[in-house]
Amino acid sequence: MKTWVRKLLVKYNGRIVGYLAELDGGEFAFQYDDAWIRDGFSISPFSLPLTNQVYINKKTTFKGIYGVFNDSLPDGWGELLVKRMLGKKGVNYDRLTPLTKLSLMSGSGLGALEYEPCQAEDSPLPDYSLDEIAADAKRILDDEDGEDIDFDKVFQLGGSSGGARPKAHIKDGEEYWIVKFPCRIDPKDIGKAEYTANAMAKKCGINVNEFKLFKSAVTKGYFGAKRFDRIGEKRIHTVSLSALLETTHRIPNLDYLHLFQVIQNISIDKNDMLEAYRRMCFNVFYGNKDDHGKNHAFIYDDEAGGYRLSPAFDLTKTPHKPEHEMTVKGSGIPTENDLLETAKNIKLPMEECKKIVAEIKRTVKRSE
Repeated sequence: MKTWVRKLLVKYNGRIVGYLAELDGGEFAFQYDDAWIRDGFSISPFSLPLTNQVYINKKTTFKGIYGVFNDSLPDGWGELLVKRMLGKKGVNYDRLTPLTKLSLMSGSGLGALEYEPCQAEDSPLPDYSLDEIAADAKRILDDEDGEDIDFDKVFQLGGSSGGARPKAHIKDGEEYWIVKFPCRIDPKDIGKAEYTANAMAKKCGINVNEFKLFKSAVTKGYFGAKRFDRIGEKRIHTVSLSALLETTHRIPNLDYLHLFQVIQNISIDKNDMLEAYRRMCFNVFYGNKDDHGKNHAFIYDDEAGGYRLSPAFDLTKTPHKPEHEMTVKGSGIPTENDLLETAKNIKLPMEECKKIVAEIKRTVKRSE
């Protein structure tokens, strides 16, 4: 493989979006293709407006690339697999440039953007047993070097994943799903717990991504979420809140106010403000403190010609976290009053917000 890629084509469902290049000084530049400027859209509205300008990122947050491209890279579990896979070939992943890392991403990567030249092997999904993949994932997390682990299969299924928990990207019928497995700190039946959390969020009126439990012989089931960045074989452009704001999710530095401000600036759906308010209230009352900027995202709607809030995802109780990753009115341990003050500050209809707070609080309390 080439360990230093200096130029990439950025593509969206087969169309050229633009060009990524590493400059001689080590900075990275992006420019939209002329045809894309005529009838495409901005892939990151704040950082990369749809112009013919050459954009050079001066920030080092994502090692010099813009957040929207960093979203294409794996983190957590997926990054661990990539490192292990390349390590077996004598390649140190940490020493690769961002463009080289992007060239290693396969078609199963999150969102719609693809990169050429692509150095990933394009292979059909292998046959698999979820219980076997879960067992192998545990051994990998435990840092075992077991020769009987089918590492290639585990990598092929989960090498483009984000988040700490092991995952497999599978096709169920004609639909694409992400299936999660327990990580070190999780109880054995975390899948059932996440299913319960998503069912509760749906009961609270939240637009939850489609979900279900996949059967297991050793647990109550593995939690699976249908991919909202795929409709059949079409890819849906998706960009996280953290990427839009060019800030890492690894350091808690966002408030829900930032989410509302982004919605006000880019969303074409007038219902997104109240939808986000419901999610904030649910996370507070249910105890989902893993609500960082990469767990909020926007999708581009080709037909409507604009961005809207993605379905809710990664919803679960996080009792091990002392505070919320995203603050509410500056507080990591927000109160009901903080929720109402936020509604007032962003000029949402107060009576409706009071009803949302009371409804979600009551619904969550009944489940306890």
